[in-house]
Amino acid sequence: MKRIGVFTSGGDSPGMNAAVRAVVRTCMHQNIVPFGIYEGYKGLIEGNIKQLSSRDVSNIIQRGGTFLRSARCKEFFAKEGRQKAFDNIKKYNLDGIVAIGGDGTFTGAKIFNEEHQIPFVGIPGTIDNDLYGTDYCIGYDTALNTVIDAVDKIRDTASSHNRLFIVEVMGRDAGFIALRSGIGVGAEAILIPETPTYIDKLIEKLKDQSTVEKQSMIIIVAEGDESGGAYKVAEQVKAKCPEFDTRVTVLGHIQRGGSPSALDRVLASRLGNAAVKALIDGKTNVMVGVLHRDISYIPFDKAIKHHQQINLDLLNLAEVLSC
Repeated sequence: MKRIGVFTSGGDSPGMNAAVRAVVRTCMHQNIVPFGIYEGYKGLIEGNIKQLSSRDVSNIIQRGGTFLRSARCKEFFAKEGRQKAFDNIKKYNLDGIVAIGGDGTFTGAKIFNEEHQIPFVGIPGTIDNDLYGTDYCIGYDTALNTVIDAVDKIRDTASSHNRLFIVEVMGRDAGFIALRSGIGVGAEAILIPETPTYIDKLIEKLKDQSTVEKQSMIIIVAEGDESGGAYKVAEQVKAKCPEFDTRVTVLGHIQRGGSPSALDRVLASRLGNAAVKALIDGKTNVMVGVLHRDISYIPFDKAIKHHQQINLDLLNLAEVLSC
């Protein structure tokens, strides 16, 4: 390995900059020339590639988002687009690529490797934390803290007015943010895609909660829950419980922003360093993660096909503590 490229792809997550910084500085420590590929696969196709120095990644570890930027690229779905990307890789004499992203990023890398034999190593960067083969993905811890901070503020106003707040958090296919943040804020109910949602049981529970003279109630809803999201839940609650002063808050993309937490900065730094070492050791088509605090390497096939499972103990804990 003499020249390594790095890019961020898919949805941004806090800590991506820390991962890029680690890749660049590890490369330089190993006498490898690092290159930044701007806007993910789109930049690979368009040749938006620049050699990076240690100074280029100074003062970015604390910044959210990704200074390399990210973009959706339909052209990469076509073989012709991937050929353009390959031509640019050869133009810049890149020996390997570090791809920071999620399922879609790793799927593209796997297909590209099969066609052109360019070594790829992936770093999991998604706030949903649903990738198989790692305990934590970059951005998840920061997103959790963002949700908890926001809901704590919502609880203040809910308590002042005896209100029921239904708060929607990100999680189109996975309820990891909803489950852990719900426990963290003391939510009265948590609705996630992995478990069935019974509105009648929810309403019965809320009525029981209201009889114990709670000053406020919070429901956390993952956006991908079968109930249809916070507004749909609110409609059904209002229809059957008009006595509740019900409000809805959708946190949305605020969860992707902000300065990364210490956990995310350290995680991203470890994974960036390990990704470069993996390429040096001849590994390819693998995602580098952390399992039980140790660095692990998971084939893209497994990382893509499988999803991390919800911790049933946490589900039970949430139910016990919500009474």
